[in-house]
Amino acid sequence: MTCQSCVKTITNACGQLNGLDTKELSYLNDFQEILQSEVYVDLERLRILARHGVPDQIRGEVWKYLLGVQQADRSKELSSGKARSEEYDQIDKEDSEIAKRIRGEVARYQRRVPEVEGKDYVQAFVNIILAYLNTNRDAEYTSSLVPLCAPFIYVMDTECDAFFCFERLMQAMEEYNLNVSLKEQVARFMTLFRCGLPELCSYFDDEEVDINEWSTSWLQNLLAKEMRFENLVRLWDSYFAMTDPFAFHPFVCLSILLCAKEALEDLEQSEIRTMLLRLPLLNMEMVIADAYNFRHETIERQMNENGEL
Repeated sequence: MTCQSCVKTITNACGQLNGLDTKELSYLNDFQEILQSEVYVDLERLRILARHGVPDQIRGEVWKYLLGVQQADRSKELSSGKARSEEYDQIDKEDSEIAKRIRGEVARYQRRVPEVEGKDYVQAFVNIILAYLNTNRDAEYTSSLVPLCAPFIYVMDTECDAFFCFERLMQAMEEYNLNVSLKEQVARFMTLFRCGLPELCSYFDDEEVDINEWSTSWLQNLLAKEMRFENLVRLWDSYFAMTDPFAFHPFVCLSILLCAKEALEDLEQSEIRTMLLRLPLLNMEMVIADAYNFRHETIERQMNENGEL
């Protein structure tokens, strides 16, 4: 039994196969084999594959499973999808004052992210963010909700699915921030920066670059505001496949600094700030690989300091 959404996903993917080389086609087929399972989607296999990136054609479908919006049990897929749609339709999406602020921020965001240009996208942003705020009363509107929401609007087939995936991410971020305060996250990252890239850190000190300013945003918003859109969705492929993405995130931030180190050391304070708040296009496979290396080195260093090696 193949659900309608999966048929749509597979059909869309098939329509884009001509542009894929043999390796890419084989990789896509590996995902489709998992997604087309009649009884149960093997989430562990899906996570292992997704850590290396998800093909554009099926990213939305994969993210729903990774975030727990879509259950692995295929027998409940149609009923749960219908229930989600009905629930989303019932959520209040009205607040004229906040809606105006969202539209203003989306207009600014669209000027630098062409992937989500257009009036249809604007209304989707308004609906999803208002639905989130109206169902999570402790949450307050901030401009960062727009870039955090954007990848879901872009990759999902429906506004409903985009909302529930966005809500899952925001709830996971909130839970992590309750356990590890932002102040503590920044302090830990500064320690990692000084240990991992001492020369660049000293250069920033010489140029009087405010590390707290940019690192707070990097850590708080998963690089949604600073990273190029295509890099961001690739990074989130790996994050959604992990059990500890927020703990891994500081090492990715450190890895980005390593990749940009030579360019940054040729810049002055204001230019450094501009680059850190609007990152250039990055090789994400290299960034993620270096982040794993930084994490391994940090664990080894900590074990040495504790006398465990």
